[in-house]
Amino acid sequence: MQKLFLVFYLLYSGFVFSQKSTLDIDVVLNQMKAQESSWNEGKIESFMNYYWKSDSLKFIGKKGITYGWQQTLDNYLKSYPDKATMGTLKFGIKEATQLSPESIYIIGSWELQKEKPVGGYFTLLWKKIDGKWVIVADHTS
Repeated sequence: MQKLFLVFYLLYSGFVFSQKSTLDIDVVLNQMKAQESSWNEGKIESFMNYYWKSDSLKFIGKKGITYGWQQTLDNYLKSYPDKATMGTLKFGIKEATQLSPESIYIIGSWELQKEKPVGGYFTLLWKKIDGKWVIVADHTS
């Protein structure tokens, strides 16, 4: 009887985590849609609301690792000083995996439509901190 209970409990626990992880992934993907909208409205500061506001944030790009929310914002503002340089952002999600109740891994592509279109790929690590999903590491190429 204990074995049957244990099997039932493990199956039920897996089902509950699976359902919750789908909901958490949906939350993160909706936040990424909000990021696209913020970018496309020329609001970099609003786009940055989904990053961890910490000196421990890591942004990895072609120039190496940038540490910290403020430095990441400053780099965005320097690289994209106006709406014309920002273009129109479009994300393409390739994979979204919940690694634990507090972490989600996203792989995707990004594209900026503008006079000279550019694009690439990204890997994001989202963590649930103080009840809010935020990007703690962003590797964009």
